[in-house]
Amino acid sequence: MTTDSPGTARDHDDRRDGRDETANERADRNWDELLQELRVMQTGTQILTGFLLAVAFQPRFTDMDAVQRDVYVVLVALAAVATILALAPVGLHRALFGSRRKPDLVRVAARIVKIDLVVIGALTIGVTTLIVDFTVGRTAGVVALVVSLILVIALWLALPQVLRRGRGQDGPSAAENT
Repeated sequence: MTTDSPGTARDHDDRRDGRDETANERADRNWDELLQELRVMQTGTQILTGFLLAVAFQPRFTDMDAVQRDVYVVLVALAAVATILALAPVGLHRALFGSRRKPDLVRVAARIVKIDLVVIGALTIGVTTLIVDFTVGRTAGVVALVVSLILVIALWLALPQVLRRGRGQDGPSAAENT
C-alpha cells in the first residue's frame, strides 16, 4: 500500500487502469456496476419466471408428457433460485449498510452474480428447450438445448476469454484509448 495524501491509502492496482481512486471509491463504482448488472439479470429472470408461471394455467399444460413436466418443475425451481440470488446482494447491502464493509460486500456480491449467471443460463437454455420440445418435438428440443448451450458457452465463457487474451497481446483496449 502507498499513501498519496495524508490519511488516504491507495492500493497499487488502483492505478493500473488509469483511475485515481481510493479503495472506497473503487468499491462504490464496482457496487454501482454490479447493481446495473443485477437490474438486467432481474428483468430477464422476471420475464422467464412470468412465462413459467403462466404456462401452468394454460389449457395445453395437461398435454405435456412426464419429461416435459419434470423439466418444467426443474425450471420453476431454477427461476426461484435465480430470483433469490439476484436479491441476495441487495439484502446483504441492507444488512451491512453503514458498517464500512462495502469492499467485502462487492466481493461477495460479485461471486453471487457469477453463480446467478450460471443459474440464469441454465434457466434460459431449459425454457428454450421446453418450448421447442413441446411445440415441435423431442428431437427439435434436443437440438435447441445443444444450440442454446453452445451459444451460452460461446458468448458467456469463450468470448470473454478471447477478449482477455487479446488485450494482453495488443496493449490497452479501445475503451482505454477513448
